[in-house]
Amino acid sequence: MNYLRTFLLTTFCICATVCWGQQTYVVDGATYTLQTEVDGSLKLLWNIIDEEYRYFVKKGDQIQELKNTRVNRTYQEEYKKTLQALTTDHPVEVERVAFTLPSLEQFFNSYNAKANSNFIAVDKSVQLSVRLGAFAGITNTTFFVNPENTILPTAGLELEITDTERLRRHGIVMRFKQTFASSSYDFSASDISLNYRFKFVRSNSIDIFINTKIASYVYLKRDVTDNSQDPPRSYKGSGGDIRVPGAFGLGADIALGNGFITIAYNDIVALGLDTNGEFPVDLTLGYKLSF
Repeated sequence: MNYLRTFLLTTFCICATVCWGQQTYVVDGATYTLQTEVDGSLKLLWNIIDEEYRYFVKKGDQIQELKNTRVNRTYQEEYKKTLQALTTDHPVEVERVAFTLPSLEQFFNSYNAKANSNFIAVDKSVQLSVRLGAFAGITNTTFFVNPENTILPTAGLELEITDTERLRRHGIVMRFKQTFASSSYDFSASDISLNYRFKFVRSNSIDIFINTKIASYVYLKRDVTDNSQDPPRSYKGSGGDIRVPGAFGLGADIALGNGFITIAYNDIVALGLDTNGEFPVDLTLGYKLSF
């Protein structure tokens, strides 16, 4: 289990270092991590904070939150007065602006086009983001025979595609993972899988997601004897198989440099596979670039 202790310690140290260095905004004495939706004379900033969409406007050095409080089941629409006050130099119709990201984006683009003839609104109907990286980790191959619950090293590659405009929280991932045999456990496997990710926390600094392994092709080689059975049973040979595991895991992408540190606890539970009875250990740590 030395592999596991070393991996967890390294993961903790990296997370602490990265999170400490996050860039933030201070608004009315509170600190927020925000992302820019419209960049112009009038900037639209936003993020999901405490499971709620929060919008902010920045003009010059001034940052204000756009609010739409609810009193006696009626929304007060304070954000309209804020936008109206900030755009008196180049008025834009505000009455039909809804308190949603697309509607606010349209308003900000209209104002910026009036304020600056060189402003060009970015077409964000589809904005594909690609993240490509490598990882390494450990596993106890809980969905295969592992008599001594041996921890094996793993390594692999990952390709993720996301629409960062309309489907920000969703991603499709192709993943290749190689599990390497050890002197005490002659088992190796190559796993190519199709995965879906839902990012229940998404920001410029960190994404936290649930990973669902939809389908995979596994090719394995093994020479294993299970002495716990009477008589002992041998598992020897090689071969491939297509699986629909319905396996769920958790992970996080933490912004660092031109990419992300990626941490994952994979295949915690699988609806379509039986386990060998051991508690699952499948941890990976890697780095991926964003394109």
